[in-house]
Amino acid sequence: MDWTDQAIILAARKHGEGSAIVDLLTSQKGRHVGLVRGASGPRMRGILQPGNSVQAIWRARLPEHLGTYTIELAEARAAQMMDQHHAVLALSSLCSVACMVLPEREQHNDVYEATGHVFDLLANEEADACGTGQAVARWEFGLLGALGYGLDLSACAVTGETDNLNYVSPKSGRAVSEAGAGDYVSRLLALPDFLNGGTRTKVGMADVLDGLTLTGHFLEHSVLHLQGQILPPARNRYLQYLVDLAPTSGG
Repeated sequence: MDWTDQAIILAARKHGEGSAIVDLLTSQKGRHVGLVRGASGPRMRGILQPGNSVQAIWRARLPEHLGTYTIELAEARAAQMMDQHHAVLALSSLCSVACMVLPEREQHNDVYEATGHVFDLLANEEADACGTGQAVARWEFGLLGALGYGLDLSACAVTGETDNLNYVSPKSGRAVSEAGAGDYVSRLLALPDFLNGGTRTKVGMADVLDGLTLTGHFLEHSVLHLQGQILPPARNRYLQYLVDLAPTSGG
């Protein structure tokens, strides 16, 4: 059996003498792993870089088999990110999270499309760390929803009001207003305006860090905890990079 689909490279690891196990995020087949033969050559090594878009043909005798890929480059983004440290770290973080939390062979076209948009931004040399950080936080927020762990930001869990929703309960994932927070504010997670349909045009690094702290908490405690895992090191390195950058970013 075989299929052809558009895909994004998430990871490739050496397998044997000249092959690689390649993790793809496909448009119609979800996250899918397969073997690429002849992966050690310079041309194929360049193609199999995380962030690149490809056309993939998968072939296997039975559906449950690993199968082999024939891959052709569709859009080279990886090389455009290499000169921007924030883009490299964001790419590594996003790919690591996707590989850990997305189930294999489960279609998530919305996640595929969102991932392509973020990678397009990371490949834009004019994009800065704050803008790309906001995009990564939005991607993680959408990922939670796609996996069935979306946050309930419709109204305050305490008062029922729909305005001034500035926090989220780390236990229930429900929004909490400024008035509803009361003496428990220190136990709540900050909800940045840009993740709640806000209209503020200025998003600072502090907002980005709040967003990534929020999404990271629920990725770890709602998704990865069920698998006995924690956030990948690449995600932690990316967050720490932005934390270190914050004092000079006007956030």
